[in-house]
Amino acid sequence: MKNRIIGAVAAGLLALLGTVLLVGYVDGAEQRAFAGTQTENVLVLSATVPAGTPAEDALLSTTTEAMPAKAIAEGVVTDPAQIAGLVTTVDLVPGEQLLVSRFIDPADAAGPTEIEVPEGMQEVSVLLEPQRMAGGRLSPGDTVGVFISLGAGTLQPPAPVTHLTMHKVLVTAIQGLPAEVEGEVADDASGVPAGSLIVTLARTAPDVEKLVFAQEFGTLWLSKEPSEATEDGTRELTQEGIYR
Repeated sequence: MKNRIIGAVAAGLLALLGTVLLVGYVDGAEQRAFAGTQTENVLVLSATVPAGTPAEDALLSTTTEAMPAKAIAEGVVTDPAQIAGLVTTVDLVPGEQLLVSRFIDPADAAGPTEIEVPEGMQEVSVLLEPQRMAGGRLSPGDTVGVFISLGAGTLQPPAPVTHLTMHKVLVTAIQGLPAEVEGEVADDASGVPAGSLIVTLARTAPDVEKLVFAQEFGTLWLSKEPSEATEDGTRELTQEGIYR
């Protein structure tokens, strides 16, 4: 019985000694491999980081590891300031180096935004060609000026008239595609006629009436009118006053 106990203890000591020797050998192998090789400290992911994570939080899931220069990926993060204020574009996985290309400005990363309609306002949609709405460069959340023209196509009374009728009108939605994408007519599965867009605006009930009337019996143009745009100097413009 005593001999068996002694044997078990000896076996345990031999196993422990073998483990220590193996770890030492591995560490020595790494040092031999890096001997004479220039190394740099690199941030490496130690845990999964979901897409959309702020850079400051992503950095908490990294460790610093020394790597041969030739093994360091292009665009690796060398200074946290490089990604300050950014968010991850994809899921990051343990073991990968932290790359600048995996981050983007939150404003660019945001998908379609749901625009809240101000209290008391209604939404109305109008069908327009891109040139009638700043080349189709409008997005939900933008504000626009609304030009209404009546009497187009005739110089007989009542004379045609155009006026910048509404200011800072909120765009809540855009449907359809610009007339061209990379030089080719874009296909659109939304049901919007080719080369046109549907823009939805939020406005008070009296102004919604004006928009519908203009869509039915006149024409509309929208200007991109941000909050800092001036509104002075406009008037009801007719043929007699266009050169004044």
